[in-house]
Amino acid sequence: MTRDAAAGCTRVDAPDADIEFSPHFYTKDEADALAATLIASAELEQQTLKIFGRDVVAPRLSAWYGDPGASYAYSGLRLEPKPWLPALRDIRSRLASTTGCRFNGVLLNLYRDGRDSMGWHSDDEPELGEEPTIASLSFGGTRRFLLRHRTRPELDTLELLPSHGSLILMAGTTQAAWKHAVPKTARPAAPRLNLTFRTILEQLRAG
Repeated sequence: MTRDAAAGCTRVDAPDADIEFSPHFYTKDEADALAATLIASAELEQQTLKIFGRDVVAPRLSAWYGDPGASYAYSGLRLEPKPWLPALRDIRSRLASTTGCRFNGVLLNLYRDGRDSMGWHSDDEPELGEEPTIASLSFGGTRRFLLRHRTRPELDTLELLPSHGSLILMAGTTQAAWKHAVPKTARPAAPRLNLTFRTILEQLRAG
């Protein structure tokens, strides 16, 4: 990942982490067009997750797209990739040219309103490797993105506000040392579409 990966990119000051935030990775017009296209064409659905042995309906809609063979497992689910949509291919190409990362899958999450959320977790599944790079793009309404350290409770919880067309890059030991979440909110919240691009290592080895 290059240090000047995206225009307007800033380094987030956090120990044991490598996080960069670009509030305007896409212009408003670009972001408007991508959001409209993806919401209209992506096959989003509500998944049932396994949380502490219980079946829980996910409080958001989601879909997994990627290269053939790039299956992804989390929270009791194993997702087989849907074929890349043209808009997702375009985004992946732009990320590759600016970050140098070869992503082969993307998880889409649609937060329909403030009742939809994502609990505390790390993107640390075995197929992502020990120090994965995660590229998180946001379209639509702004929601709080929180991070807290796994083993140092004295550190403050970090808050980012990823807006329409923004990019968060998380690399290095970020997933091993930190958890992140998108909490519920009682305030009015416009729909937010989040795309997290990942690299499934087993698929790369198989290819």
